[in-house]
Amino acid sequence: MSRRFIVEADGGSRGNPGPAGYGAVVLDAATGEPVAEAAEFIGTATNNVAEYRGLIAGLRAAHALDSEAAVSVRMDSKLVVEQMSGRWKIKHPDMRPLAAEARTVFPAGQVSYEWIPREKNKHADRLANEAMDAGKRGERWSPSRSTAELDTAGSRPRAAIAGTAAAPPVEIPAAEPLAEPKASPVGWGASADLGPPTTFVLLRHGETALTPQKRFSGSGGADPELSPAGRRQAEQVAAALAARGTIQAVVSSPLRRCRETAGVVADRLGLDVRVDEGLRETDFGAWEGLTFAEVRERHPADLEAWLASAKAAPTGGGESFAQVARRVALSRDKLLARYAGRTVLLVTHVTPVKTLVRLALGAPPESLFHMELSAASLSVVAYYADGNTSLRLLNDTGHLR
Repeated sequence: MSRRFIVEADGGSRGNPGPAGYGAVVLDAATGEPVAEAAEFIGTATNNVAEYRGLIAGLRAAHALDSEAAVSVRMDSKLVVEQMSGRWKIKHPDMRPLAAEARTVFPAGQVSYEWIPREKNKHADRLANEAMDAGKRGERWSPSRSTAELDTAGSRPRAAIAGTAAAPPVEIPAAEPLAEPKASPVGWGASADLGPPTTFVLLRHGETALTPQKRFSGSGGADPELSPAGRRQAEQVAAALAARGTIQAVVSSPLRRCRETAGVVADRLGLDVRVDEGLRETDFGAWEGLTFAEVRERHPADLEAWLASAKAAPTGGGESFAQVARRVALSRDKLLARYAGRTVLLVTHVTPVKTLVRLALGAPPESLFHMELSAASLSVVAYYADGNTSLRLLNDTGHLR
């Protein structure tokens, strides 16, 4: 039986617009005990934007605990509650994408909304103010000691999520309309004053036997190992990263070619490898193992649709780029929360790397077709505490020469 959660969320702005932050707490509906907290300073924003961001963070924190849970959202924002309940129209252009994003976290039937007076929303209000206070000091919000203690009812650690901007793995049914994952805001702002960014060093795995043949190789077909050339590439990138000496953690896709590449690098760096399911490659359905020309010959209509729309899936139940983007964005934010302020190597595939890059740039889905990404190449994206991002490197293969 799925769990039931209560999400209490709030947001505030000191100036409206002004320095803003949000807070959210997830409660076990059966016991009333907090099981997760989320908070973030989001820079200059309005109260309404901050409240929506708190809602999204709370829903994602609940989803990370149980994607099948029934969720009751309680907020003191009449605007957010009425708009998300469908009783009020969303007229402001800043609110529409936030509301759309909130609706993609859980299917509509799993979430209900209730207005509560402000005095009953003190936990979320406190978290929002803590996040704003931390932002004023140039720090990231971090959970209190009690948040990290064991949940005695469930005998597992409570979750604490700091700095979520958009977050953990979810499969969105292809029949549902998919909102574009939230891109990071643009602008320089005060990033340099907010401490070290969280840096993702994005490594595409080394070659497999399918790579030079340019065949579709995703997560729905064979799980090939590295070829001899791919193993040499892994050793070369390991040497290059060891010389830099900046990697503090290694996270890999669950697919074999990535785990093998990550293992070579991690052994050289003296680190362990953590596996994240959200970093797997697209499931290409019936196209797995085929070349582009073979797909064009066998499935011409489906291929044209796929090239024309990010919501079109490959033949035979594969994943659309829209589905992959949601999955990757959710993993991105989970990893940002776990490794705040650190430099992390993500060993993954063509589509996840390109997706992380395009989301960092705020580029449209069709930009995926305009990037080159070689085997064992390195790309780097930095994420700042105020939500800004910086693409620092793309498709670097200098270590292979």
